[in-house]
Amino acid sequence: MIEDLQLADELTELEEASCEFRGEVEVCTDRVEGRQRQISARIQIPHPVEQVWQVLTDYDHLADFIPSLAKSQKIEHPQGGIRLEQVGTQSLLKFKFCAKVVLDMVEQFPHQLDFQMVEGDFKKFFGSWVLQPLAHGAATELSYTVCVLPPLSMPVGMIERRLKSGLVLNLSAIRQQADVRFGEEVSA
Repeated sequence: MIEDLQLADELTELEEASCEFRGEVEVCTDRVEGRQRQISARIQIPHPVEQVWQVLTDYDHLADFIPSLAKSQKIEHPQGGIRLEQVGTQSLLKFKFCAKVVLDMVEQFPHQLDFQMVEGDFKKFFGSWVLQPLAHGAATELSYTVCVLPPLSMPVGMIERRLKSGLVLNLSAIRQQADVRFGEEVSA
């Protein structure tokens, strides 16, 4: 079993970059340097940018609808900015994998939300959410990009696969939450 995980990890290391569609979500992976990966995902949401922004920045309620988040809450930031503590969970082979991060957020309303890990279980974890208006402002393309460098104790291939599958569920959940809050829209 461990050998299978290590082999899969080694095969993942050989891939430089790849993109695939999983339902309505496009997911791309790029090997940045060594064990560091950049994973991007995007989805079209039939709601205006401002409404999608409201869903994304409802920090204390993200864990209520994003499947891989067990906890998300604002905590005190020493310089008065936005700081979140989040705990992500994934199940793998009857084991529950948890990762904690403390993120500093930089909001550029309503088009970009950057995040940078200041404390957590990864060596590096940073990225951004980008919201682009579509259909004359009636819809939004929501993109998420994360650069992650797991510690040596975490197989990079496993982390990459879990992040990719989690992103599909998470972006779909954000779309569903926008539908719940603002009513289902007809895609343009």
